[in-house]
Amino acid sequence: MAFRKHWIDLLHSAATGTKKTRALLTPIGLTIFGAFTALFVFAAIFVDRLLSLPRLLPEGARLPVSIPLISMGLAVTAWSAFHFLKVQGTPVPFNPPPKVVNTGPYRHARNPMLTGVFLFLFGIGFGVNSVSLVFFFTPLYVLINVWELKKIEEPELIKRLGNGYIEYRRRTPMFIPGFRSKKML
Repeated sequence: MAFRKHWIDLLHSAATGTKKTRALLTPIGLTIFGAFTALFVFAAIFVDRLLSLPRLLPEGARLPVSIPLISMGLAVTAWSAFHFLKVQGTPVPFNPPPKVVNTGPYRHARNPMLTGVFLFLFGIGFGVNSVSLVFFFTPLYVLINVWELKKIEEPELIKRLGNGYIEYRRRTPMFIPGFRSKKML
């Protein structure tokens, strides 16, 4: 519990720190997130080969399935990042927008950027024909991100943005428009 509180306080300190500090931490945060995401892809490919797992799709079906998922994932992620940048923030929790963003895709989901990353990972999984990326590593990635959002980022957002974020969280689903947890209603 102490580690979680310490991490929330560290994130809050960075998010409310000087512009210079936030600008310095942004590329570091992006690099860590990118490396973490790539690790899941490479681990899945390794596991598929190690266990000699079968191909997920016939050769001719890979691109028709993967390209729409990858394209939608990139589009949603870019659209979401654009709305953060419009209000002087970045997708990195160390350099977030200074206020609740509820425009564009954020009208429909609190974390559309991650929804886009999840779609992208599923698309990559189909593209590289990886059973473990589609059925194990991407779902694990989603669960880790849900845990991190619930236990670290959302408490920091409440600390920094207060009732505005609490109300936004109450009325806006986490990832999927129209899909609400019964706990949140």
